[in-house]
Amino acid sequence: MRRLRSVAWHAGAVLLLIVVLYPVVWMISSSFKDSRDIIGDLDLLPAPPTGRNYATAVEGVAGISVWRLFGNSLLLAVLSVIGTVVSSTLAAYAFARVRFRGRGLLFALMISTLLLPFHVLIIPQYIVFQRLDLIDTYLPLLVGKFLAVEAFFVFLLVQFMRTLPYELDESARIDGAGHGRIFWNIVLPLSRPALITTSIFTFIWTWNDFFGPLIYLSTPDRYPLPLALQLYIDQTEATDYGALIAMSTLALLPVVLFFLVFQRFLIEGVATSGLKG
Repeated sequence: MRRLRSVAWHAGAVLLLIVVLYPVVWMISSSFKDSRDIIGDLDLLPAPPTGRNYATAVEGVAGISVWRLFGNSLLLAVLSVIGTVVSSTLAAYAFARVRFRGRGLLFALMISTLLLPFHVLIIPQYIVFQRLDLIDTYLPLLVGKFLAVEAFFVFLLVQFMRTLPYELDESARIDGAGHGRIFWNIVLPLSRPALITTSIFTFIWTWNDFFGPLIYLSTPDRYPLPLALQLYIDQTEATDYGALIAMSTLALLPVVLFFLVFQRFLIEGVATSGLKG
């Protein structure tokens, strides 16, 4: 019975894996098909395979180089990672290691913002940035990253920093260290797993973000990759589905490579962040 349960469990896991990976396999396979065969042909294997879709995708779209689109996405992702890590780490240190009046209330208010839907803030934020004449720039997408508005990452870092022994802080204070030195020389190096986890999630979420750029960007030269994919959809002529799917596959590669390189740190950070209770 134990062997039978093990076989059944592994068979179910394999079946679930097939269901999860099927869209990815279909996308990669369709990127080697002719555009006319993508909609009507349900076969996974292209017959015959063609690389014309990737050649078209690399040429760019609407007169915009594919390298420009990749550069826009990379710029937004890197700056978002820097801003989120710096601001969230500072805010988390204040909540986790500094005792001040109202700390519990402020932390509860910060956590409560996780329950606030993003769509509730769209109109007020847009009006603010419009009056500041910042529409069609990257600032509306980046300003919040440098102001610790990502409550999830602040909470993750707070939970991790609370697991660090407070005796380290007390020993540093005996040697004359202040909060700045304690943060830089003690807490920050020990928070490496949580910092890497924050960086990975921020990079992936920013790279895949479509809604934010759709609202604030109107110039195609500033489009990141997810938003630029809509340029392949033509409402008056035939849509180039082959180039669209090929570009989607290329856009997926940086995220997959980034995850594979830092997968070990991601698992370590989540396992030791205190989220498990």
